[in-house]
Amino acid sequence: MAGVVDLHAHVVLADALETAGRYGPVHGLDADGVEFFRVGDYTMKPIPYRGSVFMDVELRLAEMDRVGIERQMLSPNPLTFFGGVEPGPAIDVARATNDAMAALVAEHPGRLYGSAQLPMQAPDAAIAELDRAVGELGLVAAYIGTGYGMSFDDPRLDDFYHRLVELDVPLFVHGVTNDGRGPVADVRLRRFGLDLIVGYTYEETLAAASLVLGGVLDRHPGLDVCLSHGGGAIVFLAQRFDSMARFQKRQSDFGRALRRLWFDSHLESGPARDLVVGMVGADRMVYGTNFGGWDSPDATDDFDASLTDNARRLLRLEVNS
Repeated sequence: MAGVVDLHAHVVLADALETAGRYGPVHGLDADGVEFFRVGDYTMKPIPYRGSVFMDVELRLAEMDRVGIERQMLSPNPLTFFGGVEPGPAIDVARATNDAMAALVAEHPGRLYGSAQLPMQAPDAAIAELDRAVGELGLVAAYIGTGYGMSFDDPRLDDFYHRLVELDVPLFVHGVTNDGRGPVADVRLRRFGLDLIVGYTYEETLAAASLVLGGVLDRHPGLDVCLSHGGGAIVFLAQRFDSMARFQKRQSDFGRALRRLWFDSHLESGPARDLVVGMVGADRMVYGTNFGGWDSPDATDDFDASLTDNARRLLRLEVNS
């Protein structure tokens, strides 16, 4: 469908592999010829990256045309945010990722945009890499995970948020359950894909609550933050937050506060997506697919196309395109 802009589309960048020292990431074939991907002590196999849209840009463009997507903002692989490792390797992999991202999108102007990975466990280094990624490499957004050893309202992040506003670029937040060292810590989430469903939802919900209740949006009113997967369960729980406020004798309109955030629409159409639309409004949503992933859609529709102007506003495409 002409005009559709996808803002939730990950890429696996070969030039960023094995740039985080002993943490990898390592991609290859095991002794039996099975494709694997290793991050720290966490190995995933089989994992079909080779010959897929994650690594083959021409196949990606062809699939975008088939599905009906005009443009995509590419984002780093959430498996490789390395939020739990020491700053050195996190900085190295972020720089390599951003260099590779910039080189890839430069080959396809008008179809692909790039977002920047940042070493958020070291906020000063994150600001420096943000400046380089936006000012030198031309990336259009910051794209980070949810686990860096601090909450999103931690005062150590205020200078980072301030710099985002100064640069006039949005922040995208994606749930993460692995820390770069090993698999999800809660062993209950290691079955049935629960790390991707329940784990991501938990992380995104905590991020949204911290941003709203922790005063981040009050301290940085010009900040644009977009949460993946409709913000986890935050919309479903909005009334509960108001009930807790009444119990604590505080004023609260949590649903209204949520409208200061952005949400990607990567939810199956139906009750879940309808709940987000009903609470925050379609004008605070952007289209997202997890393109090529297990839950990516096979076609776009009128609702998806209706979110294009929102994507243009969020990415400042009127200025940058």
